[in-house]
Amino acid sequence: MQIKDKVVVVTGSASGIGLALVQRFVQEGARVIASDLNAELGAQKAQEAGARFVQANVAREEDIVRLIEDVYAQEGVIDLFCSNAGIAIGAGPETLDKHWTLIQDVNVMSHVWAARHLVPRMIERGEGYLLNTASAAGLLTELHSAPYAVTKHAALAFAEWLAVTYGEQGIRVSCLCPEGVWTPMIQNAPSLQLTAVTTDFLADRVMEALEKEQFLITTHPTTLTGFQQKANDYDTWISKMRHLRTKAMALLTQGRAAFGGKSGQA
Repeated sequence: MQIKDKVVVVTGSASGIGLALVQRFVQEGARVIASDLNAELGAQKAQEAGARFVQANVAREEDIVRLIEDVYAQEGVIDLFCSNAGIAIGAGPETLDKHWTLIQDVNVMSHVWAARHLVPRMIERGEGYLLNTASAAGLLTELHSAPYAVTKHAALAFAEWLAVTYGEQGIRVSCLCPEGVWTPMIQNAPSLQLTAVTTDFLADRVMEALEKEQFLITTHPTTLTGFQQKANDYDTWISKMRHLRTKAMALLTQGRAAFGGKSGQA
């Protein structure tokens, strides 16, 4: 896909990966509609980047419908929809049900709702592109948060299903599965900071993948290596992850101690 002159929507656009994508798509000549829960910051960042802004809470299907309808009314079409917004909350099974529900809605159902209301239009048109942000945690795991690991596995699975089911009807699908990227999301994950890449690097990878219409987009060579090891010998991989989790939790404890027992907000 060539981005120039395309109508592109990006959710979770006020910071991090979403903001980097908005900036890069604008630079590449796309007409970009940025969307975020944070209306004030989102509008400011969109204006600075040269994008139009529409506020939306992707944890609500009605907001996603409103966003899509707004773009069709103003721009007439959506060529690429980047379902990027995501959150990281919770720890283990003790995580409250309301937090499980919230992260499920943001990290998984937002992709479902976007596809529900875009796929029929794209099929009718004979083309369309969905870029869903999951995580390397969808291929591997997340060492700190069960809700994050579970929902990112689900996000990847849904993107796979879309690609298999609608690929022959002109709908292209890519799934972004980054490891550590320098965004607010990794403030509480020192282990990810050790090898984190910049958002500019990530945007480069996304542009390369979109041009090739490549399904899986990764940022670290270790992602696919780890995925292959997991498939080849699950028990050995789990043993390795236990060891890495011990190290990651030690780094987290050290980081909290350095800040007087407080940790940053994701």
